[in-house]
Amino acid sequence: MTVELRILAFSVLLGVVQIVAASHSASLQRGYRWSSSPRDGEVPPLQGVAGRLDRALRNFVETFPLFAAAVLAAHVLDVHNALTEWGVWLYFLARVAYVLLYAAGIPLVRSLVWNVATVGILLLVVALFFG
Repeated sequence: MTVELRILAFSVLLGVVQIVAASHSASLQRGYRWSSSPRDGEVPPLQGVAGRLDRALRNFVETFPLFAAAVLAAHVLDVHNALTEWGVWLYFLARVAYVLLYAAGIPLVRSLVWNVATVGILLLVVALFFG
């Protein structure tokens, strides 16, 4: 398995961890009765850590498809070089840091780390065109 595919698999695991953490924190705040309900009615927005974990998950869901598409395109095109390796590592490590910073409520650094993850995706795309 290539480094790129391995990091893609780790990123999938990161997504699962984020889903579980966001789900359980929402259930702790709203109650497990709400979690098992059909959730038809309006609910107030999540607060504190639960809200931050939910927003971090939503952000992951926005970026992950782009990352996965770029990694899979690199794999199909057999593009594996320093750009693709730097790209996957930057994306993954920045996404781990991002969720931790977001959960802790650290604002400015979190936004900078988001940019690092985005640079990782861009490195993959550059490698597709010039690698």
